[in-house]
Amino acid sequence: MARRNRTPASPLPQRDGVDAVRVRLPADPGGRYGTVGEHLAARYGPAAGAHRIGEMVLEGRFVTAEGRAITAATPYTPGLHVWFHRDVPPEPPVPFPVGVVHRDERIVVADKPHFLATTPRGGHVRETALARLRRDLGLPSLQPAHRLDRLTAGLVLFVVRPADRGAYQRLFAERRVRKEYEAVAAYDPALRLPRTVRSRIEKERGVLRAYEVPGAPPNSETLVELAARGGGLAGYRLVPATGRTHQLRVHMSALGLPLLYDPLYGRDACAGGSAPGEAGDDYHSPLQLLAKRLEFTDPLTGEEHRFTSGLRLAHRPGR
Repeated sequence: MARRNRTPASPLPQRDGVDAVRVRLPADPGGRYGTVGEHLAARYGPAAGAHRIGEMVLEGRFVTAEGRAITAATPYTPGLHVWFHRDVPPEPPVPFPVGVVHRDERIVVADKPHFLATTPRGGHVRETALARLRRDLGLPSLQPAHRLDRLTAGLVLFVVRPADRGAYQRLFAERRVRKEYEAVAAYDPALRLPRTVRSRIEKERGVLRAYEVPGAPPNSETLVELAARGGGLAGYRLVPATGRTHQLRVHMSALGLPLLYDPLYGRDACAGGSAPGEAGDDYHSPLQLLAKRLEFTDPLTGEEHRFTSGLRLAHRPGR
């Protein structure tokens, strides 16, 4: 059986904890591209501007696996790997630290604050938990085993060695991790708890909000328990059995209890769901959702792990 070709290592070092972008040139049966630069301009020009891509080629910003700079005359070669660091506009710093709950030679368990993305995406590149931890801990190969929404705070598991990442990712894919969240929302005395919420949640690419599909086979499940109440609010313990995008926020909203300060599923959210952060994050009103506990059996050592976040929600009803 033929072995698959391995992706070459990046010839470019990280910048501020951020990897270079890798591009593998696709097949071009129609002979559309004469040079690598023509393909890069067609691929990235709509977002960055064809003129800017041309400037980056002239500046030697695109390189091959051997570290050789792509020039304006480099011929198009299907299958060629090209790396570059994209232009990153200034990002407003998220004024909260990333805590470290646990660190050993295999894993890092971080306490991610509200408003900080887990990994680079969209306009959040340097201001992410991954980039910060790589820089602060001196671990350039660090990778997440799973992700938390940018607006959700709490525990995130990172893997130190790339070769180990798959084993820890499978824990989450195979539902062998127990996750427990704390949340704050309105109190409804008519709602009987605890209860298990099951539904089918879908999310379309490019659309911010996820949605439930009535009557469809469920693909998500959350146990909802009342933890405390007072002042018209309640603290809830949420235990998801699955990990759909925005699952906890969708399920609580469906119960008529949208999470406090939820900009997408709250009572005051617009139907289209304006993007959080478009007009600047309100650091005084973070989404009241916290990934509080993480429990699993280490797939490499067999050790039982139980981690608890040191963060607290701003509103703690009944406490």
